[in-house]
Amino acid sequence: MFDMPLLTIVTFLPLIGALMILPITMSEKEGEKEDSDLARRNVRNVALFTTLVTFLISLLIWIEFDNSVAGFQMVEKYEWIGPFMAYRLGVDGISMLFVILTTFLMPFAILASWENITKNIKQYMIAFLILETFMIGVFVSLDLMVFYIFFEAGLIPMFIIIGVWGGKRRVYASFKFFLYTLAGSVLMLLAIMAMYWNSGTTDISVLLTYDFPPEMQTWLWLAFFASLAVKLPMWPVHTWLPDAHVEAPTAGSVILAGVLLKMGGYGFLRFSVPMFPLATADFAPLIFGLSVIAIIYTSLVALMQEDIKKLIAYSSVAHMGFVTLGIFALNNYGIQGAIFQMLSHGLISGALFLCVGIIYDRMHTREIAAYGGVVNRMPNYAVVFMIFTLANVGLPGTSGFVGEFLILLGIFQTNTWAAVLATTGIILSAAYALWLYRRVILGPLVKESLKTLMDLTGREKLILYPLVVAVIFFGVYPTPIFDVTQASVDALLNNYQAAIERAATQVTGN
Repeated sequence: MFDMPLLTIVTFLPLIGALMILPITMSEKEGEKEDSDLARRNVRNVALFTTLVTFLISLLIWIEFDNSVAGFQMVEKYEWIGPFMAYRLGVDGISMLFVILTTFLMPFAILASWENITKNIKQYMIAFLILETFMIGVFVSLDLMVFYIFFEAGLIPMFIIIGVWGGKRRVYASFKFFLYTLAGSVLMLLAIMAMYWNSGTTDISVLLTYDFPPEMQTWLWLAFFASLAVKLPMWPVHTWLPDAHVEAPTAGSVILAGVLLKMGGYGFLRFSVPMFPLATADFAPLIFGLSVIAIIYTSLVALMQEDIKKLIAYSSVAHMGFVTLGIFALNNYGIQGAIFQMLSHGLISGALFLCVGIIYDRMHTREIAAYGGVVNRMPNYAVVFMIFTLANVGLPGTSGFVGEFLILLGIFQTNTWAAVLATTGIILSAAYALWLYRRVILGPLVKESLKTLMDLTGREKLILYPLVVAVIFFGVYPTPIFDVTQASVDALLNNYQAAIERAATQVTGN
């Protein structure tokens, strides 16, 4: 089994699932409703089965993965694409777990859409399966051009998901999302072309050891930053995210927050830090400043929100501020914490958006003022929502604590003021998250519209309970994550320090 091209299979299996759905005929004609219902069930079942099998194959890759090896593993190479690119796939300790995160969240996204998506269900499931292929492709690509194709192609299905199945302002939100992310990526494409002309290759494993001229590193770093900062997103290019989250269907918000945002942080770790180390050292103070502003400013903005989804969206920007702080702290604590924080945030934010979707399906509103006393009708929901809220705050014993604690340790070693200011973001996160929980869940049940609410269904428990287990398990026992990432993070930092020392030696010699 392990001799098979598992990375190719796990990448393109969702696409095969989409092709299997394509021939299913959907009919809404009078007298054919039973056939249409059967077709819908078939579409949902194929989509769910495909994502579950994809997740199981990704677990096989994790089993085969050797934690002690820092380099890329299970490499697949085919040089037949063209002179500027080649089909190269592989995983290391940094990318391995992002593949698992992607394949883990996709079945929950399909289940979350089981009942609330009733129109164009065939096209909806096809869009999600195609999106999964593109997302996995980003994390396993070992060729810059192949990475760029997957990176940009992922915009299309998400653009369609928001624009077709979103809320009232879905067209505005989808175009804003698309244009923001595309604009920055144009500069990344120019940088990739420049890197090819200078090095003669687009092989990422080769480029990781290639020394670009110091002046060129500055421009390449800025070009990649223009794309990755929007994708993450960083302040002040974050404004597309709240609109996209509010208008996206529940499953769209889950994948957007759980996976798509992580591509920005992954890009910093894969390209900016190892390939442009001199520029990274020069621009680290800028990142610290932007990150601290993002943490404090967007936390304050979250406090003022009246829409539950928008509040969680702004909290995501604040948490991504911690991620960039950790990455550019450029020490073991910081980078390990940043990777763990991205994985943890993928679980927690995805779960929070699922929780919002559950009460939205019942009440058809996300206004905080429309709720209050929900615990009286939905006690199981209240407990689950509380766990994810406390994890979002960073309560010890949840996965949210581990990443933020390590990041603060790392940034404290590099920049004390940044650490002090970032810590205020934890206080603010407790303020907006607990206040949200107080207004929505606690208190007397006064509103008549809430008195008919039903607690979690079997399907909703099947979605939320595994996420509860994952958040608590990795909060108590994070070792499996660190075992995978340690060797690659050590190699990244050693190569970074070696590049800085070589540059200093050249300056001294001159």
